[in-house]
Amino acid sequence: MSVSKRFLQPALRKAALALCVPLLLAAAAPAFAQTAASAADAPGAAPVRAGVEAWFKGRYKVDELRRTPIPGIWEVRIGKDLIYVDDKGQHAFVEGNLVDMRSNRNLTRERTDELLTIDFSTLPLGIAIKQVIGNGKRTMAVFEDPNCGYCRKMRQDMVGLKDVTIYTFVIPILSADSEVKAKKALCADDKGRAWSDMMLQGKVPGNAGSCETPLVKLKELAQKLGVSATPTTFFQNGRRLQGYVPAAQFERLLEENSKS
Repeated sequence: MSVSKRFLQPALRKAALALCVPLLLAAAAPAFAQTAASAADAPGAAPVRAGVEAWFKGRYKVDELRRTPIPGIWEVRIGKDLIYVDDKGQHAFVEGNLVDMRSNRNLTRERTDELLTIDFSTLPLGIAIKQVIGNGKRTMAVFEDPNCGYCRKMRQDMVGLKDVTIYTFVIPILSADSEVKAKKALCADDKGRAWSDMMLQGKVPGNAGSCETPLVKLKELAQKLGVSATPTTFFQNGRRLQGYVPAAQFERLLEENSKS
C-alpha cells in the first residue's frame, strides 16, 4: 500500500489536494530529467528532508530528493512513492500529478514508470512456470494468484496471443487456499498445463502438493519488486503493468514493449 493511503488522515488529504491545484496550474519548465540532476546534494535539500522526516516520525525513510521544474518545489521519493514538498519543508501535496501543460506530459507518471521499471534479465526465470506460444520471440513475466479473478480473465485473453513466451511467477497472497492451489500447480508434472487448466477451467491438480516448491523465493521476489497485487506484468524491456487491461490494449503494450 502506498504512503499516501497509509499515512494521510482525511484532513491532510484534503489539504494536500488543495495545494495540488495551484501547482498544477503553474507553467512547467523543461523536462524533469533535465532539471533534476543531483538534487539530493544541491543547496536547500536539508530543510526539505528534515521537514519530511519529522512529519513521518520514523514511519518511512526518505530515499531521494530532486528538484522539480517548479521553483521552490521538491520531489521526495519514499520507495516507489512520490510526494512534493516546498523548499522550506513545511507544506506538501501527496495525491496528484505534476503535468507539463505545454507538452501535456504527465511528469509524475513518467517518473513513477521509471522507478517501477526493472532489469528483466535479473528475473530468476527458473522458478517461474514457462509457457511458449508460437515462436516465443516476445517475452513477458506475470505475477498471479490462483484465486485472482482478473488473473483468470487475463489468462483467457492470453489464449489469443501469438509468438510469446510467458513466465508466470505464482504468488499466493489472497488466501490460505491460494497457497494450497499454488503448491498443487507447482508440484504437477506439466506445470504449464496445470496452471492453465486451473486458471481457465477451475481444474485443481489432484496431487497432494507436497513436493518442494519455490514459494518462499517467489514471495521474496514479489516483495523485492514491490509486487503487492495481481496480475502484475513485466515486459521484456522492464516496463511494468499493474492490473488487467482489455486484450487489444494488452497486445499493443506487449508489442510496443517487446521492441529492442
